[in-house]
Amino acid sequence: MIRSGLLLALLTLAAPVAAKDLSLGLPIDCTLGENCFVQQFVDRDAGPDHSDYSCGSLTYDGHKGTDFALLNLDAMSSGVDVLAAASGEVVATRNDMPDIMQGVKGAPDITNKECGNGLVIKHPGGWETQYCHLKLGSIIVERGQEVAQGDVLGEIGLSGETQFPHVHLSVRKDGKVIDPYDADDSLICDGIDLNGLWQADMPYVSAGVISLGFSTAVPKYADVKSGIARVEALPTDAPAIVLWGYAYGGRQGDILELLINGPKGEVIRHQASLEKSQAQFFRAAGKRNTGAGWPAGHYTGVVKLMRDAVSLGQRDVSIQIE
Repeated sequence: MIRSGLLLALLTLAAPVAAKDLSLGLPIDCTLGENCFVQQFVDRDAGPDHSDYSCGSLTYDGHKGTDFALLNLDAMSSGVDVLAAASGEVVATRNDMPDIMQGVKGAPDITNKECGNGLVIKHPGGWETQYCHLKLGSIIVERGQEVAQGDVLGEIGLSGETQFPHVHLSVRKDGKVIDPYDADDSLICDGIDLNGLWQADMPYVSAGVISLGFSTAVPKYADVKSGIARVEALPTDAPAIVLWGYAYGGRQGDILELLINGPKGEVIRHQASLEKSQAQFFRAAGKRNTGAGWPAGHYTGVVKLMRDAVSLGQRDVSIQIE
């Protein structure tokens, strides 16, 4: 499968980009797949539809960067550093916008300030990197300052046009947006890009499980996103035992499976099918206490995201009932 004809025509007309001109490190102090993940890629479709560089759907129309996201708001509150992806000179900063996600009460007007708190770094050869959605007051570099790759710039926040804590990294060459996963615009679907800008191996991950946990009732989505929905232990007379899973990159028809095992075997197995594609979503399943109480001991929960019977990722969690 190759991209749409219109996109291919545009790519044919585009001048090749030499990947060796810029070499990027991660712009966030985390371990991908463990405590952070790529939520969205550059939109590679020139029309009203959207497509990431692998012809997947992990982007939205007009998205001009790569979003490196945290697991929850609690992680953001603890402080996660944004790092310079490459050495260069800071040429612009903004550091005074509140950390309030759009769509909630009190969200500020972000017209012409969609990036929120952020900065731009100029690199040799006409390259620029831009970092958006940093935490209020966290930026520690100034305009005109030289920074080295890996230097701390600030912290992940919620400023600007955002619904979750992340840093949006845009890469530009002579003002043109460049996808760091496919710098010369030559990749076809399911191909292997040899001209990316990343120093480290950055495999494509289309979707996955962000987090999971046990609770005594179906939690509020806001608590799941905040990182406070999970309980660490339950009493034997708990009114219910519920397993919830929080995931990203869901497509219509994907299945989120939730499994609870206890001292006496399987407690519940539930499969939730997505009725529509969702960038982030959560599902929960559980069992009520019928009056006999829960057997004391060790319980495990497994949340798995599946597409066409293929696992896209899973996470496990344990809890003690006593």
